[in-house]
Amino acid sequence: MRRTSLLGLLCLIAASYSNALLANPYEKTLANGLRVIVKEDHRAPTVVHMVWYKAGAIDEVDGTSGVAHVLEHMMFKGTRTVGPGEYSKRVAALGGNENAFTGHDYTAYFQQVPKRALPEIMALEADRMANLKLDAREFAQEIKVVMEERRLRTDDNPQALLHEKLNSVAFQAHPYRRPVVGWMNDLENMTYLDARDWYHRWYAPNNATLVVVGDVDHAALFRLAEKTYGRVKRHTLPERRPLVEPQQLGIKRLNVKGPARLPYLAMAWKVPKLKDVEHDSEPYALEMLASVLDGHEASRLTKHLVRGRKIAQSVDAGYDATLRGEAQFVLDGQPAEGKTVGDLETALREEIRRIREEGISAEELARIKTQTIAGQIYKRDSMMAQAMEIGSAEMNGVGWRGIDRVLDKIRAVTAEEVQAVAKKYFTDDTLTVAVLDPQPLPAAAPRPPAAGLRH
Repeated sequence: MRRTSLLGLLCLIAASYSNALLANPYEKTLANGLRVIVKEDHRAPTVVHMVWYKAGAIDEVDGTSGVAHVLEHMMFKGTRTVGPGEYSKRVAALGGNENAFTGHDYTAYFQQVPKRALPEIMALEADRMANLKLDAREFAQEIKVVMEERRLRTDDNPQALLHEKLNSVAFQAHPYRRPVVGWMNDLENMTYLDARDWYHRWYAPNNATLVVVGDVDHAALFRLAEKTYGRVKRHTLPERRPLVEPQQLGIKRLNVKGPARLPYLAMAWKVPKLKDVEHDSEPYALEMLASVLDGHEASRLTKHLVRGRKIAQSVDAGYDATLRGEAQFVLDGQPAEGKTVGDLETALREEIRRIREEGISAEELARIKTQTIAGQIYKRDSMMAQAMEIGSAEMNGVGWRGIDRVLDKIRAVTAEEVQAVAKKYFTDDTLTVAVLDPQPLPAAAPRPPAAGLRH
């Protein structure tokens, strides 16, 4: 009997998923421009309903940073027919849960509910797409919640603060230099008129994608979408101009002081993103490089720097190929006791140098591919994960039809391609290095969480 390798078995499973996807998801564009994508999954009588707006921090301008996130909060403050706070109460009464999130590239709102509740959920969401009521008094209360959120998640979090400062230095002109939560000064001077302008500018059916995953019939869902979202009028969207970061001409370094027990290091190189699913190759190789370095507990960084040489107590590698803006490849971590950030930087550079000069083995790459494919397959056991994958792919230009093709392309990456990107992109000319200089921790007790924080 011929034995099948785990990678081969997972490839067969992935292929069967791919064949199933030829007819499912289903897609329709309404007359007002709203794209509706339905993935039928009848394993449980529940539904995930998500509305994605292609509007995030990348679309903001100086002076109103954070407005996309602020508007996300205000979307729960009522419409002409639904009072403040009533939206969440209605979802809970239907047996569901809901939330929202804002990123650099998009803003999304989601609910997970019993399938019987879907008509009311769609009516509620379509209502706030068209009829949001922005009140100056409600805004004045909510902007304080957002400012407290910034304090808790960034100002009082030294690693988050370091990455915020790193991006502000790494990017000279690109909007990714601004934090999603916004600069505190912009939040302090923001008014409800800024949020209202953002809502009228970007919240339109022709700038949104509805993703529904769960125990639904796609034809019935399309009819329901026509009855609810189909009534919302489209409008002309602002012109989007190309966002290209000027060429970096040398290494950038910054030192950030913040209350912390340990120092921290982050190194970010500018690298290409995925633009063409079919014809690009380097982004897939960079994905595999990140996984070789930090894809599992036996990956190189953990094996060599944490458990082996004991230079770091924690270390990570990260790369996101699918985004609207500029991509970075980031290595970061904390040095072990008795080691310095300089020791850690040298060790991280050494790991990249080894791959650049020696490459990686076919066995090492095969192991990483197996884990990547398995992760994709197991993720589809979750309706929420499926909806997240479809929505983010649509917002970032990959499209749901490209999801499985991306997996095919990753499966085809060679060890030589991984070595080639290590040689090509990890130079000081595109590198920004940020170091956290730990300062004494304050004696005061931690600030309690603010009411109303979302996601």
